Amino acid sequence: MKVGIVGAGMVGSAAAYALALQGGASEIILVDRNTDLAVAQAEDVGHAVPFARPCKLGAGDHDALAGSGVVILAAGVPQKPGESRLSLLSRNAEVIADTVGRVRAAAPDAILLVASNPVDIMTQVALRASGLAPERVIGSGTILDTARFRALLAGHLGLAAESVHAFVVGEHGDSEVLVWSSAQAGGEPVERCAAQLGVPLTSSARAHIDEGVRRAAYRIIAGKGATWYGIGAGVARIVQAIRDDQRAVLTVSTHMAEVAGVSDVALSLPRVVGAAGLVTTLYPDLADDETAALQRSAEILKESAAGLWR
Repeated sequence: MKVGIVGAGMVGSAAAYALALQGGASEIILVDRNTDLAVAQAEDVGHAVPFARPCKLGAGDHDALAGSGVVILAAGVPQKPGESRLSLLSRNAEVIADTVGRVRAAAPDAILLVASNPVDIMTQVALRASGLAPERVIGSGTILDTARFRALLAGHLGLAAESVHAFVVGEHGDSEVLVWSSAQAGGEPVERCAAQLGVPLTSSARAHIDEGVRRAAYRIIAGKGATWYGIGAGVARIVQAIRDDQRAVLTVSTHMAEVAGVSDVALSLPRVVGAAGLVTTLYPDLADDETAALQRSAEILKESAAGLWR
């Protein structure tokens, strides 16, 4: 499958690199306002291909996206140190709306995969600008937050991350909700597994994991200016689920008519992802405090996006 990437900065190039190494695409086209950057990134990633799997790398303008099955939107300005994702809103909304129009003209049948922050609201912007059905406009959402949650839980338990199943839902940002109530390890509720392993999940252990997930981006941005490897790999994972019609359950974002009593909002829940895009949404059985937190997360997102639709 041909994959287009608009935005050849660190996130876009990391996604291209992950896709190339994993064999997630037969062809990758990078597009950027800085043509030299797009060409250089395509050439650099292309030099990794002989060590991995066959994949054609190229760069061009938006017309070069023709025939893409998925187009990743990674354009926009980066998050500054200390800046919340939501504060990026006004700076990136116009960029995404303009980009979507150009992408749709070149690749009208492509699924749009939004990776620009604040990703939940940018997913809504992309949906409105595209005229596509919601299942064909996917935000990367909390796929990375979920990976962080599983990795930190696994580290506490002394297990492989693949043996831990847990979700982060809601906003990809400060109000995200770690779903402890349904977390499992080795097929057991995570608290029972932790007790058997002799590493109980005390309140302090939970708080440490929560902080590790919720503040990860801020720590990384403070240290090196931006995050890109984790989200690049997450975006590549979503593309593979689409390409192979895997029907994988991933915590990605899309527009919802209503969730937790809040209407017209985009956020992340566990969703089945396949060749058509989003197949269905799975609603986790949340504890009362988690339900309240999800509602608040939805309210924050709706309040933040309200000014865009006036």
